[in-house]
Amino acid sequence: MRHVANLDPEMANGVIAIGGQFTRGALTGLHEHAEHLLSWSATTTVSLRTENRDWLIPPTHALWMPAGCPHSVEVFRSGRGYAVVVSTENCPITWTEPTGVLVTPLIRELIVHLDQHQRPHHTRTAAVSLLLSLLEPVPDTTFHVPLPDDPRIRAIAEALIADPADQRDLATWAAYTHSSVRTITRLFTHETGMTFAQWRTHARIRAALIHLAQGSSVGATARAVGYHKPGAFAEAFRRVTGQHPSAYC
Repeated sequence: MRHVANLDPEMANGVIAIGGQFTRGALTGLHEHAEHLLSWSATTTVSLRTENRDWLIPPTHALWMPAGCPHSVEVFRSGRGYAVVVSTENCPITWTEPTGVLVTPLIRELIVHLDQHQRPHHTRTAAVSLLLSLLEPVPDTTFHVPLPDDPRIRAIAEALIADPADQRDLATWAAYTHSSVRTITRLFTHETGMTFAQWRTHARIRAALIHLAQGSSVGATARAVGYHKPGAFAEAFRRVTGQHPSAYC
């Protein structure tokens, strides 16, 4: 949903874009901010994780993190990233949950412009107003993997995130968690909105994005996340993301 473009000049003073270099392997513990935060990874690849969700942010997207939402950050590929800090006072965006947005060329240029022009000016007010009005939520994509709360399927989810190539089937996982296949099937659908197979595919594609960002070939990435044939991996990747994995290399 588009937001009203008219903006109080004072609101513009409460929006700061900060650019910086991110180092691979950098990790922050769980923390929160008093302001809203729009995180964009211009040339880096970053993961933001809340208590029950995990987002991988490629350079094509940004993530809106509402004020007061505890999250941690992990950097998978070194590069430049930006944080747009937005005051909660009179903010036209009312999203209460972390929300992914597509970074268009115009949004990208506006963020860079705000980083380079920090001092108050009428053109800066216009840039802030335009930026906030252009932010639109995108449908859930591969960089978002819901994390279940139930300890049985949470254990499965954590194991598959740690090793996406794990080939154990649902019956084996049910035995591993001392549950029935029917229970595991029901819990995955109820808590993640996906079947077990769908969730595992999303987790594998998310892991694949990290490998691709770090320079792995499509074939090596396919094997690393549990696909024996690159063609099957490419098809799954395209089905989830709408793109061929080579687009992320």
